[in-house]
Amino acid sequence: MNTGKTVFAQLMSFLPDYEFKKCVAKYKGDYKVRTCTTREQFYVMSFAQLTYRESLQDIEACQQALSNKLYHSGIKRPIPRSTLAGQRIR
Repeated sequence: MNTGKTVFAQLMSFLPDYEFKKCVAKYKGDYKVRTCTTREQFYVMSFAQLTYRESLQDIEACQQALSNKLYHSGIKRPIPRSTLAGQRIR
């Protein structure tokens, strides 16, 4: 059994934490956010891009199938389709 980080977590570790937080603060990305933070949404959308997901339903189905591995990739819980669809991009 694998005891190290997943490949996705290794890729996301290259993202500079300070720069990401600075951009979120500049554009108020986490303003009035209840459940899905900007970082979690970025991770989900990056995962979808890297695995060639074509729709929100496809992203949701993939998250449900891999739900036991999401936490180790940096995603705390599967993000519902309605939450992904409702996120504003500024």
